[in-house]
Amino acid sequence: MSNKEPKEALIEWLESYGIEGELTPLTGDASFRKYYRIDDGFQKAIVMDASAQPESVAPFVDIAHRLFEAGVRTPKINAFEPTEGFVFMEDLGSTHMSDVLETEAETVYPKAIDTIRQMQLTETEGLPFYDRDFLLLEMELMQEWYLDKFLKISISSDQQNIIDQTLETIADKVLEQPQGFFVHRDFHSRNLMFDCSDKLVVIDFQDARVGAVTYDLVSLLRDVYVELDPQEVERLALHFRDIKGLDVDDEMFMKWFDFMGLQRHIKILGIFARLALRDGKEGYLKDIPLTLKYVTEVASKYDETKALGELLKKYSNI
Repeated sequence: MSNKEPKEALIEWLESYGIEGELTPLTGDASFRKYYRIDDGFQKAIVMDASAQPESVAPFVDIAHRLFEAGVRTPKINAFEPTEGFVFMEDLGSTHMSDVLETEAETVYPKAIDTIRQMQLTETEGLPFYDRDFLLLEMELMQEWYLDKFLKISISSDQQNIIDQTLETIADKVLEQPQGFFVHRDFHSRNLMFDCSDKLVVIDFQDARVGAVTYDLVSLLRDVYVELDPQEVERLALHFRDIKGLDVDDEMFMKWFDFMGLQRHIKILGIFARLALRDGKEGYLKDIPLTLKYVTEVASKYDETKALGELLKKYSNI
């Protein structure tokens, strides 16, 4: 690892390829990564600085290659430096799927759903599994960061039993649906862009795992940044089931979808609170109400989860 400041080392690395120009900071994601746009007069490109966790670059490059081999469009990687944590890649502009939903939702959602179908053909050998322990570990963030640290709630032993038993039930229900699929883990409207041919481009895929068939579908259709009409959610979810060729009735498929969504959104309650409290990213607090709405509305549908939904409604004052 270089002793230079990360940005100084990044500039030096770019110059070693003959690339010079102003590094313009871009709004990043919820991670440790920083992004810059560079224009050297000949080309525009995006530079990812993951020097805070350089070990993340190798998985990023590996998964980008796997997705390319599966026919999924991702940003083209022109160069990377895994020791320092730098990636030099294609500039796709600044239009995300979330920017066009008001006018193009009817066409882009089917495109995105077909992208999930294609993405699930990706080679998964060597990727970590979304096993029961990991499903529970993620959901436990909700109590630690949302209930304990954000709301400052003291949980009784009876309430603790409700939380523990419900999270275990959710994990078990998730594992009842078909497994073994490539899971992006954050497949939503802010992580989809467009290339010059108007093809969807998948970004932010480096944390992929192997897991349930509905994970990325619920990430897209119950997006924590965009709320769709519930009837449209069900229609699109069942459209995925049909193009995927899954032999399961509507009720069971939607139960798979609902319980996968509970797992994801319970985790996200904890992540949004942690981003605000630990990382100073308070902008994510405004996304808690929709995330909480997803959890409480779905939880109210099933006997196994009603008590947890009521507990969250009580302490969140909704």
